[in-house]
Amino acid sequence: MTKNIDFEQTLGASTPFFGYIWGMTLPLLFTIAIFLILLRVFWLHVKSSNAQTESFKNLLPKDKMTVLKECLLNNPTEGNLQNLKEFCNQQNLDFDDNTYRPFLKKQLELANRRASVEDCDALYAEECDFLDQLTPLEFAEADEARQNGDSQTAITRTLEGISRLYSDKAIEFALEKLVPEYAKAAELLAGYKELVEARDTSGADDASLEALRKKRDDWFEKLLSTDSHE
Repeated sequence: MTKNIDFEQTLGASTPFFGYIWGMTLPLLFTIAIFLILLRVFWLHVKSSNAQTESFKNLLPKDKMTVLKECLLNNPTEGNLQNLKEFCNQQNLDFDDNTYRPFLKKQLELANRRASVEDCDALYAEECDFLDQLTPLEFAEADEARQNGDSQTAITRTLEGISRLYSDKAIEFALEKLVPEYAKAAELLAGYKELVEARDTSGADDASLEALRKKRDDWFEKLLSTDSHE
């Protein structure tokens, strides 16, 4: 049985606000901070449990895989790693959790030394590369549709699978492979490369990030547009 999704690692935020409250001793401030953290843990577990009982169990396997990979990427803990491993065992999918485990150790090291954004991004990219080896199940559905002569469904499932990839390398490879079957894939590939360039050169101010978000959303809308694929 899949364990509740482990959110504890998201609780590493500092509490500078308390340093500005006058007239309180440090022990009292510490007590308040611990109380708020424990309260947040409680509500996160409530939310997680609700997700497990009300939604997660009813998802299709391909959607469960996406949820579990997202949880591991966004919250790299042993619990989330074991949830994904258990799912892969149930689906007879090859996933080496021992090979992934060093990423968890590295993540903890970076957190402990308050590593730079660049170091954290580099680790995240490595994690994405690794998890993309666990191919979204939409690609298997696409292969089955091709074998049955259903080209349109094959293209649709492939595009859905691409939307669930993480690394630039995997996304670009999948789009290149799709071009002979779906001419629009060339346009999507060019658009994705432009998106990557915009991402890598974007400023960090709110306006720049909002513009980048819009570019990303526009690209995904084109990727999953419901045309006839002709």
